Amino acid sequence: MAACAVARREAVVFAAGAAAACMLFLAPSSALAQQLKIGYVDFERAMLLSLPARAMQDKLAAEIRPRQKQLDELEAHLKAMADQLDKDGPTLSEHDIGRRRRELLDQERDLRRKLLEFNEEVAQRLNEQKSELWDLTHRAIRQIFKQEKYDLILQDAVMAAPTVDITNEVMKALATAAPAAQ
Repeated sequence: MAACAVARREAVVFAAGAAAACMLFLAPSSALAQQLKIGYVDFERAMLLSLPARAMQDKLAAEIRPRQKQLDELEAHLKAMADQLDKDGPTLSEHDIGRRRRELLDQERDLRRKLLEFNEEVAQRLNEQKSELWDLTHRAIRQIFKQEKYDLILQDAVMAAPTVDITNEVMKALATAAPAAQ
């Protein structure tokens, strides 16, 4: 019980010290005559809704569409084969039923392998795009930081006033940088 009280007291002392340090940092002083210029970026929104992000999403969708269609057709073909086997089953010999089932299982295994490869390739492409977009977004933020002479730009904030939210500026910078990046 005493250890708990000591830990609680240390936490209160730490919190009070942290609050005092923040107050000293943010308190106006003669040395800090100018006001800090602070900005906030909703990084997720910039990454998901910016023009380059949408262009990358559209490009990836166009790249994978033919292969996705091919896999969908193969899946439909396997379903048709299974339905035909169910329909013809009563009239087929045991040998023919076994042969068709093996053929169906082989093709299902092949489809699963192709789906796995496809999903891995799509995941890899998504990661590549996310990395590229992350770099573009950070370059845009860095450019705004330098041009507008910010003292601090935050990426994550619990709450931020609309006056410090520069996400739209970042998205505009990304939109102008998008043609150069492609």
